[in-house]
Amino acid sequence: GCARDWDGLTCWPRATFGEVVKIPCPRFFEEFTSFLQRNCTQEEYWSEPFPPYTIACGFDEGSSKGPEDQKSYYSAFWCVYTAGYAASVTSLITALIVFAAFRKFHCTRNYIHMHLFVSFILRAVAVFTKDAVLFADETMDHCLMSTVACKAAVAFFQFSILANFFWLLIEGIYLQTLLLLTFVSNKKFVWWFIFTGWGAPTAVMFAWVLTRIHQQNTGCWDDDENGVVLWIIKGPILLTVLINFIIFINVIRILVHKLKSQEGGGSHSSHFVRLAKSTLLLIPLFGVHYIVFAFFPESTGLEARLYIELGLGSFQGFVVALLYCFSNAEVQTELKKQLCRWQHQEYLTFSHRHGALSRETSPVNYVTQLSLLDKISPKRRTSVLQDGVTTV
Repeated sequence: GCARDWDGLTCWPRATFGEVVKIPCPRFFEEFTSFLQRNCTQEEYWSEPFPPYTIACGFDEGSSKGPEDQKSYYSAFWCVYTAGYAASVTSLITALIVFAAFRKFHCTRNYIHMHLFVSFILRAVAVFTKDAVLFADETMDHCLMSTVACKAAVAFFQFSILANFFWLLIEGIYLQTLLLLTFVSNKKFVWWFIFTGWGAPTAVMFAWVLTRIHQQNTGCWDDDENGVVLWIIKGPILLTVLINFIIFINVIRILVHKLKSQEGGGSHSSHFVRLAKSTLLLIPLFGVHYIVFAFFPESTGLEARLYIELGLGSFQGFVVALLYCFSNAEVQTELKKQLCRWQHQEYLTFSHRHGALSRETSPVNYVTQLSLLDKISPKRRTSVLQDGVTTV
C-alpha cells in the first residue's frame, strides 16, 4: 500500500492499493466544507490531489493569489504577531519588576494584575516555543512527527491560553466585586483568585492530556480534534469569554449610573468622553474583543479572525501593561521620585569625590602638611633654624 505522506499542506494517512482517501481542507484555508481526494495506485504511488487545492479549498476566492502568495501572506502575518508578542513580553516583564520593586504597589489589585501579566508572558513564550518546535524546519514531515517534545509544546500552549482567559475572568470578577461591595476582605479573596486562576487551567489540561492519550494520541496533538477533545479546551474558554462579557456590560452600566450621579452641572459631551475612556480601558483588561468570533464556527471569517485573535491578541499584553502600569499616575509619580533619589545620590557621590580630590591637589593642603611636619619633627625645625643663622 501507500505510506503516510506529507505534501507540504496536509497529512495523508496510510492506504491500501486502489483505495481512495478523502480528507477535508486544512484548517488554515477558509473553505472547510470542501474535501480533497487521492488515490493509492498499483505502483505504490499517491495520485495528485483532486480537485486541486486551488479549486477545492478556495484560498484564492475572488483573487489571483496562488500558493506562494498565500505562503508569503502568512509569513508576513507571522512577523506581525511575533513582534506583538515580543513587545508584550518586554513591557510585561518591566511592569512586573516595577510592581515587585516598590512596596507601595503591594496590594490585592496589583497582585491580580501581576498574575495576569505572568499569564500573558506564558502565552507569548508558549507561542514562540510551539513555532520553534513545530514549524522551524519547513522540510519536516508532520505525518511522522509525534515526539514527546512537540506534544509537550502543544500542551503548554493550550495551558497558557486557558490560564490567560481565566485570569482575564478573575480581573472582571474582582472589579465587579469592588463595585458591588464596599468593604471587601482582600486577603480572604486573593488566595481564592490565585487558586482559581492557576488551578482551574491545570485541572482542565490534566483532563485534556488524558483524553488525548487514550482517545486521539495522533501526531503532535495539533491536528483537528474530535468533539470531546475539542470541547474540553473550547468549553471553558467560551464560558470565561461569555461571563466576562456579561460582567463588562454590567460594569459599563454601573459606570454610566455613577457618572450620571456625579455629573451635576457637567456637559453631556464630557460625560460621554469619560464613559468612552472607561470603556476603552476595560476592553483589553476583560478581553472583550474575543466575543466577536467566540460562538462562530472555526471556518467563519478566517482572515478577520486572524487579525483579531492573532494580530490584536499578540499586542494585548503590551496594551494591558501600558494602561495599567506605565500610564498609571501613581506609578509615574513613584518612578519620578526614585529617579530624583538616584540623581541626588549620584550628585552627592560626585560632590564627595570631587571635594576629596580638590583637597588633595590644593596648594593650601601642601602648606598644612609642611606645618604638621614641622610640629612633629624637632630635627627638621633645628636644621631650618641653623640654616637661617648661617644665612644671616
